[in-house]
Amino acid sequence: MMECRLADVAKVDSGAGFPLQYQGTQDAVFPFLKVSDMNLAGNEREIQRWNNSVSDEVRGKLRAKAFPAGSLIFPKIGAAIGTNKKRQLTQPSCADNNVMAVIPKPELLEPDFLYFLFLAKNISDFASDSNPPSIRKSEVENWQVQVPTLSEQRRIVDILSRAEGIVRLRREAERKAAELVPGIFLDMFGDPATNPRGWPVESLGKHVGIPSVVRTPDLAAEADMLCIGADSIESMSGKLISMPTVRDVLPKSGKYWFDAGDALYSKIRPYLAKATLVQTGGYCSADMYPLRCGITLRPTFLLSLLLSKAFTEYATAESVRASMPKLNRVALFKYQFPLPPVRLQEIFSEHAEAMQAIQFQQSTATDKAKATFDALLAQVFS
Repeated sequence: MMECRLADVAKVDSGAGFPLQYQGTQDAVFPFLKVSDMNLAGNEREIQRWNNSVSDEVRGKLRAKAFPAGSLIFPKIGAAIGTNKKRQLTQPSCADNNVMAVIPKPELLEPDFLYFLFLAKNISDFASDSNPPSIRKSEVENWQVQVPTLSEQRRIVDILSRAEGIVRLRREAERKAAELVPGIFLDMFGDPATNPRGWPVESLGKHVGIPSVVRTPDLAAEADMLCIGADSIESMSGKLISMPTVRDVLPKSGKYWFDAGDALYSKIRPYLAKATLVQTGGYCSADMYPLRCGITLRPTFLLSLLLSKAFTEYATAESVRASMPKLNRVALFKYQFPLPPVRLQEIFSEHAEAMQAIQFQQSTATDKAKATFDALLAQVFS
């Protein structure tokens, strides 16, 4: 095992300026990567897709280096550092000047070992205290690392890759389980935008209510209450929340009281079109609508309607028209939707609850697999 600076086993470099006039081409020789490319679907570990590329001639004009396949890249400026993203290159690629690259020396460091080494590292540790924060090349180069022989690196990579593969499979199973309820909704009721079953069309405001008074709760009593802020709605979206495990720090005023069975819908961006059901009483921030169903509407049907493509497109369009980017109450209540018979809604609810149970099982299995992988990662790189 060799203890050394990262610069002893890898080269650290930064991307180049990328003028707007050279952007927009996608089929040239060299991908020209931005931080936003790390967020593209399929790029969760390796860069498989990109929005810009350049020819070798343009690359030369920009004096942009082509980092080799196997290099690792991450954000080096601003809030993107806090996302802690690291990605591997699958082919020689350029990057803009918001990106830093680490190129392993092949005689000393396996690219996949470098990836796992960084996966165990929070890149915010490299960042300055400036505003905005930034990462200097020297900070990364001086990182003290322990590097085993190449054969030992390959053995470690094999073990970690197997564990990471199990997590990936679990996440895929969880994703497919999450698609079950929307699929059943479309099978039973059709697309709300086209109403193929010919149900009577009603305005949402006739069938749901919102508490008219924003209450200021007693803070002592609130300690035993479920408190949900807009930041939490993303992780809960589409789920039935049965246990009061979320306690956000909410402002002393501007809270809505909700009851068991209400649906919570986020009315602001970037959390617009996120919704959940609650099975216990509590408080939510004024950035959400607690929606209470009337006798002609069932909560599970309402939740699926709120999460449907048709309603999401409507809410997005209406929020753009507002003076502030949010879905106001008038726009929410005027939404027109096909209303199926209550008994059919109840049958859908039974199916949805069964599917939610499967989704919960898959989520639990994913959490266990991820915990095992994280423990292995910490054991190797502690």
